[in-house]
Amino acid sequence: MSVTVGVQITNSHSVSIRLIAMASIVESAWTYLITHRNDFELACIGSFLLHESVFFLSGFPFICFEWAGWLSKYKIQTKNNTPADRKKCITQLALYHLCVNLPVMVLSYPIFRYMGMRSTLPLPSWKIISIQILFYFILEDFVFYWGHRILHTKWLYKHVHSVHHEYATPFGLTSEYAHPAEILFLGFATIIGPAITGPHLITLWLWMVLRVLETVEAHCGYHFPWSLSNFLPLYGGADFHDYHHRLLYTRSGNYSSTFVYMDWIFGTDKGYRKLKTLKSNGEEDVVKEP
Repeated sequence: MSVTVGVQITNSHSVSIRLIAMASIVESAWTYLITHRNDFELACIGSFLLHESVFFLSGFPFICFEWAGWLSKYKIQTKNNTPADRKKCITQLALYHLCVNLPVMVLSYPIFRYMGMRSTLPLPSWKIISIQILFYFILEDFVFYWGHRILHTKWLYKHVHSVHHEYATPFGLTSEYAHPAEILFLGFATIIGPAITGPHLITLWLWMVLRVLETVEAHCGYHFPWSLSNFLPLYGGADFHDYHHRLLYTRSGNYSSTFVYMDWIFGTDKGYRKLKTLKSNGEEDVVKEP
């Protein structure tokens, strides 16, 4: 028994040492950043470059998978996009990111600063970062659900949201392919949490990275054995959101961005649940909304 306790103490001590070393590396890297760049450059240009890097690096592999036919057994839909479809998406994204996303980051900088955002040392603890990011995910999902549902009303769908639904077979990069008005409208859901809490910039960056990875995964078009939705009961993922793209116009359902409970509470996932039941029973795999 004493040997077991000794091993546990040794392992715990080893983990603590590694965490301290990691924290030291992060703090050293952050010190270098704030020494060589001012707050505006980090919050605006730095955030933009980080977003672009994470978004395109995480999204491009799914274009390659679809083009090469790799991992096709995990693909949710059998239909593939054409090279012209992919080119159009990438070209429009580059334009929207430069002409919409970057100006929004610049214009929102004073608001974040006023609300208390900082980039100075000391860095926040992992506990604070985790609590804030969890809050952002919950708030974003709530706001996004209602904003997205509004976009599926007849007029807004026709004139705004139909742009995003040009891709009935989504791939990772289509997650941010949308009308400029929608980018601003639904982008509010992403920034409202950080805007009202005034987090440290490193928290804002981590939130942005996680949110980008989540939305790219939701639009990737693949459901893998290792997908988070297989392990987290409330997480939607690609299978949940892909259904939303297959059924167009106002009755598609599955409006949430990250979780599934809002759709469950308000009954906007009935078609999806019916489809899952029929599939599990080996029946038809196409279900129309009532």
